[in-house]
Amino acid sequence: MSLKARISEDMKTAMKARETARLGAIRLLMAAMKQREVDERIELDDAGIVAVIEKMLKQRKDSITQYEAAKRQDLADAEKFEVEVLTAYMPAALSATEVDAIVATAVAESGAKAVADMGKVMAIVKPKIAGRADMAEVSKLVRSKLA
Repeated sequence: MSLKARISEDMKTAMKARETARLGAIRLLMAAMKQREVDERIELDDAGIVAVIEKMLKQRKDSITQYEAAKRQDLADAEKFEVEVLTAYMPAALSATEVDAIVATAVAESGAKAVADMGKVMAIVKPKIAGRADMAEVSKLVRSKLA
């Protein structure tokens, strides 16, 4: 079953079970997917949907830190619930050793010698890791290997 079909089925299940919070989070995801499809005039595949979810997760995490800083725990809890719902659609995360191995292979493939070559390495790494590791952490790892 494709990721899009799974999300649609989960939306129907949430409707039938009257889970309003879960339904709201899934509807936000469906709206973001539809918006990207309309804007780019494409049909999203699983990789495109994962990219949309990654963006939404990043937004939610930023919101959580801001809400907690403003001492609005009720809003932070709502965002945390949405993060839980969205995370369920992400592919299995890679371990630190797997990420390290992928980065080491990419550095060797690209022939990168300095931090200036970081773009070459990231171009190789990103398709292999997308959605399965935090790209900010991967970027730090690549930078440390090239320094």
